[in-house]
Amino acid sequence: MDVNRLLEGFLGSGSGAARGGTAERSQSSGLPGGLAGGAAAGGLIALVLGTKTGRKLGGKALKYGGMAAVGGLAYKAYRDWQGNRAAGAQEQPARLPAPPPGSGFDVENDSDAGGQDFRIALMHAMISAAKSDAHIDQEEHGRIRDQIRELGLGAEEKAALFDLFSAPSDPASVARLARTSEQRAEIYLASVLAVDPDTPEERRYLDDLARQLDLPAGLRDHLVHEASAARREMQA
Repeated sequence: MDVNRLLEGFLGSGSGAARGGTAERSQSSGLPGGLAGGAAAGGLIALVLGTKTGRKLGGKALKYGGMAAVGGLAYKAYRDWQGNRAAGAQEQPARLPAPPPGSGFDVENDSDAGGQDFRIALMHAMISAAKSDAHIDQEEHGRIRDQIRELGLGAEEKAALFDLFSAPSDPASVARLARTSEQRAEIYLASVLAVDPDTPEERRYLDDLARQLDLPAGLRDHLVHEASAARREMQA
């Protein structure tokens, strides 16, 4: 399976999805160019998150972050938590710190608990979170299926996307994808970026996910802060 093509369909063209590559960085942001850069370019994530009136997609925040940005944000949150810094005590730097080799936050060259490319686990986490308030009805599912068919992907990549979008929103199955404590942090942060938790269902989903991931409360606070800061930066 060509995971890079799969990611391009999910995030949109120009997402900087290539594994092992260096994504472009926005001149106005510390986030690497990508993640819902697909929003403007027709990525599936934009279609899923755009189906709810008023949804901001973690709005423009995902617009400037490829999957590498998830690792960078989670690394900063994890480092601040380990350093006993209070969440929100420091401003988000103009440039996110690049996770050093061996840090456990290199999402583009990592595997999940089942040995699969970890970026697919992050896709699964985002889709599951986005579906947690059941706002996607049958008509919208049909539009998603139609767009998958039009992406020009191979049979294996299409099947993978169909499976991801048809799977139930289940925090337990998402949590089981994590192999390390660093991956648990990344999965939670990706999930928070994928929603504006403004409904009881979304808040309950994130609470359940945090429990399933066994996240320390302090680390969760840091992850939420980094996701919120990224969202605010892109909405400014």
